[in-house]
Amino acid sequence: MAGLFTADIENRGLVLDPRTKLIVMITLVVFALGGTGSDIETVRYGTTALSILPLIFLMTAKQYKKAAVFGSLYALIKSAEIFLVPHITGAVLSVIGLCCLIFVRLMPGLIMGAYMLSSTTVSEFIAAMHRMHIPQQITIPLSVMFRFFPTVLEEFAAINTAMKMRDIRIGGKNAGKFIEYRLVPLMVCSVNIGSELSAAALTRGLGTKVKRTNICKIGFHIQDIAVLLLTAALYMLWILGMIGVVK
Repeated sequence: MAGLFTADIENRGLVLDPRTKLIVMITLVVFALGGTGSDIETVRYGTTALSILPLIFLMTAKQYKKAAVFGSLYALIKSAEIFLVPHITGAVLSVIGLCCLIFVRLMPGLIMGAYMLSSTTVSEFIAAMHRMHIPQQITIPLSVMFRFFPTVLEEFAAINTAMKMRDIRIGGKNAGKFIEYRLVPLMVCSVNIGSELSAAALTRGLGTKVKRTNICKIGFHIQDIAVLLLTAALYMLWILGMIGVVK
């Protein structure tokens, strides 16, 4: 689990510019999570097709297990939404329908976010933000986030190991102390990690007004153009649907 948000630049497969990944994630949030164009059949199909794109990215990065788990879970929930929900009624419909609606809309963006964090270094992300002239008030918190999740997961794994050594686990004789001894240390560590990472970012000069240099080479290549054309096609379908050209 610790590798879910950890950047592995040696095995990231298809190398994409961070701005391309960000555009794909924003598009998934707009169409999959936001439900934009959900009343247009062509846009719904296009959104489903674009939702598969993060899984392809994970496979190119040789993260086959993650792609299989995420893909199977998404296919299961999507199938339940299509084939099961229309045939049930009552309270069961409310529970299952709500769960399917939430997870089907959330999962594409979550998978793309996990891929972005696991295939983009902090330096590449900062360089991309500077290329887009994003204010430092936004760049610094986002760069801290890139290191926050991996560090928290490492701390959580260490806490789990320590608690297992003390026989504090679900079903153990000290099960009542599970939340106290795991959740409280994790919350304290999260606060401390956020403060330390923010201080580290400022120490490296991210908060200065002087233009920083960066050795990371980023830029758009043929694969970025292909992915951007796919996302642009979805926006085009939405516009055509709004004016009644497609249904």
